[in-house]
Amino acid sequence: MDQTKAKLIIRPATVSDAPAIARLSVKVYGTVDAFTRAEVRGQIVNFPEGQFVAEYEGKVVGHCATMILTAQDAFRPHTWEEISNGGYGRPPAPEGDVLYGFEVAVDPDFRRLRIGQRLYRKRREVCQYFELKGIAFAGRMPGYARQKRRYPNPADYVQAVREKKLRDQVIQFQMNEGYEPRGVLPGYLPQDKESGGNAVMMYWTNPLAPRDTGKAIPGFKERVPSSVRVATVQFMMRKIETIDQFEEQAEYWVDVAADYQADFVVFPELFTLELLSIEETKLDPAKAIEKVATYTERFVEFMQRMAVSYNINIIGGSHPTRVKLGGGRSEIRNIAYVFLRDGSTHEVQKLHPTPSERRWWNIKGGYGANVIPTDCGPIGVMICYDSEFPELARHLVNQGALMLFVPFCTDERRGFLRVRYCCQARAVENQCYVVTSGVVGNLPNVENMDVHYAESAILTPSDFPFARDGVAADTAPNTETIAIADLSLDALLTARQSGAVQNLKDRRFDLYRVEWTQAQG
Repeated sequence: MDQTKAKLIIRPATVSDAPAIARLSVKVYGTVDAFTRAEVRGQIVNFPEGQFVAEYEGKVVGHCATMILTAQDAFRPHTWEEISNGGYGRPPAPEGDVLYGFEVAVDPDFRRLRIGQRLYRKRREVCQYFELKGIAFAGRMPGYARQKRRYPNPADYVQAVREKKLRDQVIQFQMNEGYEPRGVLPGYLPQDKESGGNAVMMYWTNPLAPRDTGKAIPGFKERVPSSVRVATVQFMMRKIETIDQFEEQAEYWVDVAADYQADFVVFPELFTLELLSIEETKLDPAKAIEKVATYTERFVEFMQRMAVSYNINIIGGSHPTRVKLGGGRSEIRNIAYVFLRDGSTHEVQKLHPTPSERRWWNIKGGYGANVIPTDCGPIGVMICYDSEFPELARHLVNQGALMLFVPFCTDERRGFLRVRYCCQARAVENQCYVVTSGVVGNLPNVENMDVHYAESAILTPSDFPFARDGVAADTAPNTETIAIADLSLDALLTARQSGAVQNLKDRRFDLYRVEWTQAQG
């Protein structure tokens, strides 16, 4: 008999599964309470070993999300928002000893296949592989709302279910899977009306757990290098005669950064507008932006070759690009292209065009704010004005970004300082590195690119492991040059866990959160 493929498999989730998992979440919970794709990406980036999907004939029909926490954090009073980092998950705690589950979802059309049971079994395998003490999670108690008058105290309701005086299908399923109720968390999920907003804390003891777990807990430190070298180019805009001259200038700086064995080299926002100086006559803004957009294909192919041949990851500044929309429509957006040394290319659209970009060039705001996986860990890109909106940086860091790159283009010192001060704030409040790259020089024949001011920099959080002033390296004002620094990812991750301040850990999820929509352009 010929072999056939398995119809139902449980496998590790990958970043490419994020859209399918988000669709499943919408189907199970509705649009308001569902996971977004960004949240799912954050879960996978933060702890890829602990996220799983059930796949039936190629379709994602189940999803399981976990984290590794200390028992102290797992069992202290908390809400779902607090413990799950707003749905993005958390990197494993260095001293973690408990696997915490914060999601199991099964497609309602496939609930007779015992998918939930299979996902619970996979959790046990993860727990035992990492030699953790047990598994904890806060489970629903959907029968409580009907019994609230009889049992005003939800703990009494749970006890009645344990003594089989009442039936609660969810609690009984979990107990049948070997979990023991360990108390009630009031206000865990306020929108769960059937449970009265409560959850029952369940725990499974790992019978194979050693007394002293010596197995290394996986985290960013196991998936990223200890240190990363970054280079930021302060690019001089000048009059050129041919596109070859622009490419020679760009390749020169890629070569310099590669000679210093940098992992990343960053170019400024709109540095490709130097190409407009090739024109013999001065173009009006609308025609100028259309003209520079015609160079997109050649620019992308050239930078792709540079990244591979020089073995360096290139944040290629930004370039005005015509984007096709539905119905035969199109518009110009300001797009940062990221060229990785494995040959892949990623796009990041500027979300917030400045008033002058809208007025002079009719540039439209883009969509999407996703981390980019690299061989040096996940990164994010914010184009100039985007860095002045703190929600964007936090969204990228929630997805796992350790470094944020900010190509910018400012005309005078006040504009530059807005970007600089905001980038320094982003580094502090998100405990991440922020690398800025600006243009200098003049293009008298190009509308709205007459003068520039920049002091490019490599910025750090402000704490003991980092540079005294939170600046790992910077450049002299308005000079064509390059700044290079080694950034310790070990120090960054340690600071997030045990720094003098711990901005990420100390957020008040009971008071605020930012919701991102799924709108796409």
